[in-house]
Amino acid sequence: MLKIKNLKAGYGDIEILHDVSLEVNPGETVALIGANGAGKTTTLRTISGLIRSWGGDIHFDGQAIQNWRSNRIVAAGLIQVPEGRKLFPKMTVLENLEMGSFIRTARRNRARNLKRVFELFPRLAERKSQLAGTLSGGEQQMVAIARGLMSQPRLLMLDEPSLGLAPLIVSSIFEVIKEINKVGTTVLIVEQNAVQTLGIADRGYVLENGIISLAGTGQELLKDERIRSAYLGL
Repeated sequence: MLKIKNLKAGYGDIEILHDVSLEVNPGETVALIGANGAGKTTTLRTISGLIRSWGGDIHFDGQAIQNWRSNRIVAAGLIQVPEGRKLFPKMTVLENLEMGSFIRTARRNRARNLKRVFELFPRLAERKSQLAGTLSGGEQQMVAIARGLMSQPRLLMLDEPSLGLAPLIVSSIFEVIKEINKVGTTVLIVEQNAVQTLGIADRGYVLENGIISLAGTGQELLKDERIRSAYLGL
């Protein structure tokens, strides 16, 4: 579904990604883990067309998309939920969710998709008329993920969904991610939280200083001594 080969990207004259290669197959949950500053967000932003690649290939469903505009990438079903949630704080929960359904196909199915996200996140149904800026951090993350789902993603990319959340909320967010994948949405999740992420991932990659240093199944990486030492403190 998504295949990245020898991807290079950066900002200004500073190269952040050096020959990054990874792939995500239909129906998988794939994790990209790494320390802060490793290049995880840059990877997602490059895939999404928010920054231009400096070299390499990005293929989605067999099409080279590295030169596509971000709106065309979104229309193809490749949706990113950004780090920090990026909600419209003075708009209601419902209005924020509706902002996710401006693609033509998603707009036609807005009512159905809204019903689906309210089933996944019952709390949002209760707070649909509340301003997004008045929600708790966990509730705001729910809105961000739900807004992404309103775009009818074929591949949903999540950037640090557990950032700044209490452990109990983190667990519930990861349970929802599992459910999203179970009902047919392919997921690429970028995280520093290695335990939770690899625990739900079919496969994972470790990004260090802009280079993929390790790859394997989620369980293989959880058992790897280098991962246990660097990310689990064991």
